[in-house]
Amino acid sequence: MTRPTTLGELKASGYQPKNIHEELKNNLRERLMAKEPIFTGILGYENTVIPDFERAILSGHSINLLGLRGQAKTKMARQLTGLLDEYIPYVAGSEINDDPFAPISFFGKQQVAKLGDKTSISWLHRDDRYVEKLATPDVSVADLIGDVDPIKAINEKLSYNDERVIHYGIIPRANRCIFVINELPDLQPRIQVALFNILQEGDIQIRGFKMRMALDMQFVFTANPEDYTNRGSIVTPLKDRIGSQILTHYPKTLATSKEITAQEAKSDKEKDKVVLYHDLIPTLIERLVIEARSSEFVDAKSGVSARLAISALENIYSSVERRVLINNDKKSMVRVSDMISIIPAITGKIEMVYEGEQEGPLNVANQLIGKAIRAEFIQHFPNPEKLKRKANQEEGDPDSYPDKPEKEDAFSRVTEWFERGKTVELTHDCSDKEYGRILNSIDGLALFIDEHMPNVHPNEKMLWMEFVLHGLAEYSKLSKHQMDEGLQFKDLLGSMLSFDKQ
Repeated sequence: MTRPTTLGELKASGYQPKNIHEELKNNLRERLMAKEPIFTGILGYENTVIPDFERAILSGHSINLLGLRGQAKTKMARQLTGLLDEYIPYVAGSEINDDPFAPISFFGKQQVAKLGDKTSISWLHRDDRYVEKLATPDVSVADLIGDVDPIKAINEKLSYNDERVIHYGIIPRANRCIFVINELPDLQPRIQVALFNILQEGDIQIRGFKMRMALDMQFVFTANPEDYTNRGSIVTPLKDRIGSQILTHYPKTLATSKEITAQEAKSDKEKDKVVLYHDLIPTLIERLVIEARSSEFVDAKSGVSARLAISALENIYSSVERRVLINNDKKSMVRVSDMISIIPAITGKIEMVYEGEQEGPLNVANQLIGKAIRAEFIQHFPNPEKLKRKANQEEGDPDSYPDKPEKEDAFSRVTEWFERGKTVELTHDCSDKEYGRILNSIDGLALFIDEHMPNVHPNEKMLWMEFVLHGLAEYSKLSKHQMDEGLQFKDLLGSMLSFDKQ
């Protein structure tokens, strides 16, 4: 389709100009009536954030997305361009995308007044109508709104009273676009004040030039809660001028969290060839993130980003790939012991409180891994604590209390093997063959899996056998000691006695 190239042709085509809010509203109405989503890859917001966002668009509001780290605030803002018309016309050569029917810059007005219907028209694609600025303390009014350009004044022999000496900032250049300011509280208060009139009346003032510029923009801001962002806050009059403040949140279910992580985690064809995936590992990672968000060592005001789970999953799969390459194997199944490889993802992405700093990032990371294993273990196997309570109850322990009946201690065959002084060492890089040999050497472990998971696939059996060892360690049935080259499992009492001797 050939688009008009002059203002006259544009008028003859019957084109009707619309402001950006009308574009967004009209296209959103069509999407809603057709029951088409306005966002792709945004999960867990279907009944909370997205309806609020749609209402704000239909109201023609500027929007502030308020939430902790890793809650898809910027991702949502970037997808808003999908609600714009595919192309819009503007005066060719205009710095601020002047509407040919209502130019607001000196250049645009001059072109239309001088050339009339012969004014050249260019077309702007919706993907080019997204402008994003990260708020930092060094951002100035000149950066955002503009300033007088003395070099331009000298070169073109213009008076400082001439509007043409103005060098427009990023906001006027984003006219007829979606303009996003990320981390709004980081803007200095005096810079936030400069946004007042732009949001409310459309006035801008540059070095004494007071111009009524009817900027046509959709403002979207993102911010962390003010009680977390200690570098600054959003000034109250600016908050008052933002049409809708929408609160974002972390996924409310583990299934949604896993879906987001699987969607965002990067993989490649080479990795897919050698890594045998299993759902247990992503589940453990998501449980770890949930534990971190409620941990007494982690700053709840800072939040725990979904990026932690994404980076952790990528590290796990890379750990498996590395093991395959070292051992010249063809493939390898993920292991619970591979969770050690996610520690760099944890320590770099959690903000700790004073107690966490005292504990140390490595210890905090290991504790979170342990809590995740503990929480997931009882989803698949009997609860060792309940078995212990039942045993105490039968012995007449006055401190015990009735609980639902459990089978005889299902783990006794495994723990008794360790009680005989046996020790197991699982190195990080051991081959699948060696890994299987070590686990199969433990009396009762394979039989335990056969009894509790009779339908497990043979390729997955070793993973579950190792998981049982980790679970028993977390429930104080065994001791687990972390070595440089791997993990050591042994009897808990024997471990305590050897520690006392040292």
